[in-house]
Amino acid sequence: MKERTRGVYAISVAAEMADMQIQNLRVYERRGLVDPARTSGGTRLYSLADVERLIRIRDLLAEGLNLAGVARVLALEEDVRRLESDNEGLRRASRE
Repeated sequence: MKERTRGVYAISVAAEMADMQIQNLRVYERRGLVDPARTSGGTRLYSLADVERLIRIRDLLAEGLNLAGVARVLALEEDVRRLESDNEGLRRASRE
């Protein structure tokens, strides 16, 4: 899991992997949609999880959402993942 979240890709590589322009990645970062790691010199380093998120953003935009809508969908999807994890933990605890 840690390998998925470790920043290793330069912005140009991440943009190519997500099939989008570099300036889009900068906009998405400014809007809080992605948060790539940074080197001590300030260079952005994107992880595989970041690239997957960029692809999700691209797909949501292609479906007609604007950036505010994308942000809301991403937040709701994160809430669902957290709640599913919490529920699984409660199920395990109740079996023990």
